[in-house]
Amino acid sequence: MKKLLISPAPHLHGKERTQRLMLDVIIALIPACLVSIYFMGLCALSVFAVSIATCLAVEYVIQRFLIKGPSTISDFSALLTAILLALNLPPTSPWWMVVIGAVVAIGIAKMTFGGLGNNLFNPALVGRVVLLISFPVLMTNWEVPASIFRSGADAFTGATPLGIIQEELAKGLTIGQIQEMYDFSFWHLLWGKIEGSMGEASALALLLGFFYLLIRRVIRPYIPITILVTIAAFTGILWWINPQQYADPLFHLLTGGVLLGAIFMATDYVTSPMNPKGMVIFGVGIGVITVLIRVFGAYPEGVSFAILIMNATVPLLNMYCKPKRFGEVITK
Repeated sequence: MKKLLISPAPHLHGKERTQRLMLDVIIALIPACLVSIYFMGLCALSVFAVSIATCLAVEYVIQRFLIKGPSTISDFSALLTAILLALNLPPTSPWWMVVIGAVVAIGIAKMTFGGLGNNLFNPALVGRVVLLISFPVLMTNWEVPASIFRSGADAFTGATPLGIIQEELAKGLTIGQIQEMYDFSFWHLLWGKIEGSMGEASALALLLGFFYLLIRRVIRPYIPITILVTIAAFTGILWWINPQQYADPLFHLLTGGVLLGAIFMATDYVTSPMNPKGMVIFGVGIGVITVLIRVFGAYPEGVSFAILIMNATVPLLNMYCKPKRFGEVITK
């Protein structure tokens, strides 16, 4: 008779490791990072550099001198947070503002809760929202800097497509008139849209990262697909009711931070539900709140707020959507 080994759960260990999962997400973000640097030049590169350096330094200092534990920067989670924070900022963000955002993201939103695996809210989004509330003018300065990779690209100031739609509708124009004035074609929005945060530079680059994550099985498609379908359905109904007052679903899907948020931030393991039922409810909530803020709110973008609001419901969703125990007898 073989010796019986008894050990506490979990009894099965997967081959995935934190470093590998984080590295896969970082690899998936490389196309978006390269496109933002291509369109926005050295300004974008400096934002990435300051964000990465500050996030790594803050986590190391807190872990080493306050928590007094082993360094955790080697798990790549701080690096991932730094990249996501940078992609959520305008390319012309001053270095000191990036530093503040990084300190908030790592020092408050992550390490205050106990580090990786314990935070309630997505750290990068907390950093972005704090900066948006504290420095609204700088965070909505969509000046497009000259790129070292393109000729004849002097810096110019533009507005995001969502901002343009909101401003022109307030002036009494219709969607049809706005589309005649601006190039909001499908190909323009898909291939390269340089007005906005650095992560909004190209929808196609974000979709490439999405496919990579699905192939690597780093994320499951429930949350991203549910968010996109909910936004498409909600905006589609509004567009069907009054196409001259509300933009079409495709416009909403390809503009703003929808793809970046749905693919890379709403799917965060720590701040999202653990089972498919909870993931679907979570995604529907994000989609509905995003559209409500975009269409009926004063702020043209709503993905960041929607994700943070739904992050707060995750403990309840995990409790409500717990799977039935094996062998449980259901009585009526």
